[in-house]
Amino acid sequence: MSDMITADLVDLDLSADTKEAAARALAERMVALGRVTDLEGFLADVAAREAQMPTGLDGGIGIPHCRSEHVTEPTLAFGRSAAGIDFGAADGPADLIFLIAAPAGADDAHLTILSSLARQLMNTEFTDALRSARDAESAAALIRGDEEPAEAAPEATAGAGEDSVAASAAASADAATASTAAASTEEPAQDTRPFRIVAVTSCPTGIAHTYMAAESLENAGREAGVELVVETQGSAGFTRLDPAVIADADGVIFAHDVPVREKDRFAGKPTVDVGVKAGINRPTELITEVRGKAERGEVSAAGRPGSTPVERAGESGDSYGTKLRKWLMTGVSYMVPFVAAGGLLIALGFAIGGWKIADAPSVMKHFSWTEIDSWGALLFQIGGVAFGFLIPVLAGYIAYGMADRPGLVPGFVGGMISSQIAAGFLGGLVAGLLAGGVVLSIQRIKIPPVLRGIMPVVVIPLISSLIVGFLMFVVVGKPIAEAQKGMTDWLNGLSGSNAILLGVLLGLMMCFDLGGPVNKVAYAFATAGIAVQDPSDSAMKVMAAVMAAGMVPPLGMALATTVRKKLFTETERENGKAAWVLGASFISEGAIPFAAADPLRVIPASMAGGAVTGALSMAFGATLRAPHGGIFVVPLIGSPFLYLIAIAAGVCVTTGLVVVLKSMRKPATGTAATAATAAADAPTADQKQPVAA
Repeated sequence: MSDMITADLVDLDLSADTKEAAARALAERMVALGRVTDLEGFLADVAAREAQMPTGLDGGIGIPHCRSEHVTEPTLAFGRSAAGIDFGAADGPADLIFLIAAPAGADDAHLTILSSLARQLMNTEFTDALRSARDAESAAALIRGDEEPAEAAPEATAGAGEDSVAASAAASADAATASTAAASTEEPAQDTRPFRIVAVTSCPTGIAHTYMAAESLENAGREAGVELVVETQGSAGFTRLDPAVIADADGVIFAHDVPVREKDRFAGKPTVDVGVKAGINRPTELITEVRGKAERGEVSAAGRPGSTPVERAGESGDSYGTKLRKWLMTGVSYMVPFVAAGGLLIALGFAIGGWKIADAPSVMKHFSWTEIDSWGALLFQIGGVAFGFLIPVLAGYIAYGMADRPGLVPGFVGGMISSQIAAGFLGGLVAGLLAGGVVLSIQRIKIPPVLRGIMPVVVIPLISSLIVGFLMFVVVGKPIAEAQKGMTDWLNGLSGSNAILLGVLLGLMMCFDLGGPVNKVAYAFATAGIAVQDPSDSAMKVMAAVMAAGMVPPLGMALATTVRKKLFTETERENGKAAWVLGASFISEGAIPFAAADPLRVIPASMAGGAVTGALSMAFGATLRAPHGGIFVVPLIGSPFLYLIAIAAGVCVTTGLVVVLKSMRKPATGTAATAATAAADAPTADQKQPVAA
């Protein structure tokens, strides 16, 4: 680790009072040594990682980190704060701050070294030594492993350097072997062998929390007298646990913030599924919990609470509001392909056969291979069938997100009832939530072992469908249908300034998070309006405004990288070339690379352009029957010329605003250049390259 941290990268009197200021102060040291080429870009990457999950840990530690294209080589900076800085840890501010910078393409060896630091942070002797270090050189030496903590036990520092991960694993294996051997000399192994646990740890970046959770769990396992083996699924890849080790395990712990890879390997065992920070902060509780589940005979299986597809992708400690958003987004994400396929087929049917194609007889009764109208009717009717699945799919997969496969049947049943009673999109949302809630409630009932085999196949679908059907037909269906009708009537009555204000709102929503939940809410609102065979004129205006606004951010960024290249990095200019195509295709996510690197400038500029486009599209009365397609469905748009003008106006606003905002930004290398100039008067052996100009 000698080339990763030097005394120049240590600040024992860090005066920052916020985590942003602390990251900036430490990052400026990296820039001064040429380790980071773009200060603002790097800090944007750090902030993006911090937004995924706070990096504060119990024990007064803050460990902001990221992988960034602005990093030239793996680098670690350390700061010590007397007042403490809030990094989101439950026990209060952090006084030890480690900023880890890894290149976007960091090799496995460097990432292994970074994981070594993460494991050392679980050693109290190590952190105590850092708190008492008197000078920067001593602190850097401690972190590199050149010096040992004064009171550290030999095994605490045996893993310093690139081999620490292997040393820790070997020590764990030796302890497990010794424990097993000792047990075998007393009684038969099946009676005295230690409780065996396999664990998987992972975090979004795969650099720090992954390995810290592993170290914490291994330490707690040794203290509890259990055999605990961890598979770290980090940035450097992962080495799969031996299938025999998994087969012999009595329980499983998942401490993760990204989906566990190849999770089916662990099916059928008592499982505790938590976020990665729980693995760091309360490993003993997790071990106790999995042992309790094993004693009660609780095993992981499809359909059990806590094993749903949505909860596997996030932290199990999410608030109910966060989980609700994820459940709704699951339903919307599965519904969108039906919307796209059905809507485009219907639009093509109209394009070929005209608006009267909706009154054509069934192609089962009349279809002529040589008549163009027959082909138009075929496309229209296939699209209509696809649209018929929208509400059932929405409801079914909301329930699936809540309760896994057992939620599908009552969800689809409730969604189909919603379609039949004209409860529409709102009815589908309610039906999905009801279905998921009913299934989860049924699963909490203690069932005799003899009945468990038929529960997911017969009992749960039967009872849940009956309950959901009753509620939708008799209790909540009619009020929801009335609300849906009221919303439709309100939409149809929009005109003048009200319609323009709606266009502004939809434009802002489409550009706020670029394909995220807010964007999807606006898109779902628009597609629900046209998800009928005869949508109103107002609904088609809403769809046109939504698609136009969604095209603005990537097109605006693409134009900005063309007219003012110097304001963007080489990578951003390359992304700008792709953004032309993505924007033209109505893929708002094409602007995400720009927003991630500079959110405070790109997102407001995008929202301003989207609002202008949404307002103009509504003012011009442009209509759209297709739910997707971008410029490729312009022939299907009402008032296509004015529609393109609305898009062009929004793109120009976004481009102009982002150029102005970026031009006002102070040069990223200004502070660093000053530091580098000062350092040049007293060069050190570690200053390998000049600051990037």
